[in-house]
Amino acid sequence: LLLAMALSEACPPSCSCKSLGDMKGLRVDCSSQGLTEVPALPTDTKMLYLQNNSLTTLPPGALDSLSSLEEVKMFDNPWNCDCHVLYLKLWLEDVSASSLANVRCASPAPMKMKPLVQLTGNELGVCKRLLPIACLEFFWRDLILIAGAVITLILAAWALKFSKKLICQIKLSRYNARGSLLGRRTSKTY
Repeated sequence: LLLAMALSEACPPSCSCKSLGDMKGLRVDCSSQGLTEVPALPTDTKMLYLQNNSLTTLPPGALDSLSSLEEVKMFDNPWNCDCHVLYLKLWLEDVSASSLANVRCASPAPMKMKPLVQLTGNELGVCKRLLPIACLEFFWRDLILIAGAVITLILAAWALKFSKKLICQIKLSRYNARGSLLGRRTSKTY
């Protein structure tokens, strides 16, 4: 009786939960419930069924607490495959690659019926729009760094060239000074 009470407290109202035995976790079935968002799920969920609902997106971190999850089914949902679907894709790659193959996009139109597993970052529309802004910030920073490095190299080369001329002039002036002193000494000896 206590187990049934604890199980009913942890189970979302729109789902059915079944214990998988001694400390093995729960089977949570939320399929075909018309869900538009994933309910709060028990952390000891081992099997999760969310297929045939109205799920279009999944907030980042929504399923991160399900560390003991072994099986998940999320097909037959109208997933919106924009930049926000990236969390779902990466999460399914880590948890259930076989389930990822069955998840298909419903929108936007160019992605309709395309398996989520086949999506690349370039195909995600919002991500494309965000990329040039981030790249532009890096461009200006990198341009300033490169300009600073070029100016430093030019100054270093100029300083090196100037120092060679200076050393050469110092050596020549010392040589000329010695030669004129020696010339005077030799002329006095005659």
